Amino acid sequence: MPIQENDVLDALRVVMDPDLHRDIVTLGFVKNVKIDLPRVAFQIDLTTPACPVKDLLKSQAEDAVLALEGVEVVDVEMTATVRQRATVPEDLITGVKHVIAVASGKGGVGKSTVTVNLALAVAETGAKVGILDADVYGPSIPLMLGAQNDKPFTEAQKIIPVLKYGVQTMSLGYLLEEDSAVLWRGPMVGATVKQLLADVDWGDLDYLLVDLPPGTGDAPMSLAQLVPLTGVVVVSTPHNVAANIAGKAVQLFRRLNSPILGVIENMGPYVENGETKHMFHGMTGQELAQHLAVPYLGSIPFDPRVSQSGDDGVPSVVGHPNTDQARAFRAIAGSVAQQASIRAMTTAV
Repeated sequence: MPIQENDVLDALRVVMDPDLHRDIVTLGFVKNVKIDLPRVAFQIDLTTPACPVKDLLKSQAEDAVLALEGVEVVDVEMTATVRQRATVPEDLITGVKHVIAVASGKGGVGKSTVTVNLALAVAETGAKVGILDADVYGPSIPLMLGAQNDKPFTEAQKIIPVLKYGVQTMSLGYLLEEDSAVLWRGPMVGATVKQLLADVDWGDLDYLLVDLPPGTGDAPMSLAQLVPLTGVVVVSTPHNVAANIAGKAVQLFRRLNSPILGVIENMGPYVENGETKHMFHGMTGQELAQHLAVPYLGSIPFDPRVSQSGDDGVPSVVGHPNTDQARAFRAIAGSVAQQASIRAMTTAV
């Protein structure tokens, strides 16, 4: 008897999602099975286009179905539908599926650089991405994107984000006069963060990355209270002071019931002339993640050739796409999207 759709589905139950620990059939990833022997075609619809294991899942699915009698050709179409984060009735940005805050305990660890390059790396995979620059005291995202002279416009009483490198961006830096300083007290900061969320037409986004100011002040607390966060990514550098203060930032978000997606090490070891060199010699990002019992998302090597990229307005994943640093950003972007998917899928069941 020729194979039926159930035979194909049963064969695919051996393919396990390594993060959700369930098979792709039970998870509902397999769709549109078509049988025309000796060919079988189907779709695997993942939870993010940036899934770091999609090639592995595709290969395992092909092998599983090829083992069925009479099947000689397997066509697998890999697609992605980003799942929606948990929302509440008063949610300010219901069209955004994931809100990921990028935080650090102290300044100078490259948090804004990480935010920009992660956003662009995720957007490369086909996801719809935005950046909210919530660092109201030192908004640097426009400069890093080469958009410091751009101005957003309004439509239907909403601010339209500035589009750069395929990513929607909004920053107080677009609205202030050049070189003007922000002298605000805490409540004004919270109100500004709320406006940057509610008064901007973000539309339908898969991911909104929020670049927070360093520390544990009003902006991170306001964000956590205003929007149901998918989670927080903490950026640190491999020295003890940065790691210690990053740990305090993690504790703050835990008190606010905001999930920690993981730790990213920036300015990590790099290779020069075949020799591994270290900018810092303190607690590594991996050690910090272990200490805090959170996922370790990866290390971004210091790159003396492209460290100027942000100042030039051409992020390194665009200006230097084939460097170790750019490859690290892409791998970590996949890990961040992966953790967001895990969070969405586990809270939905």
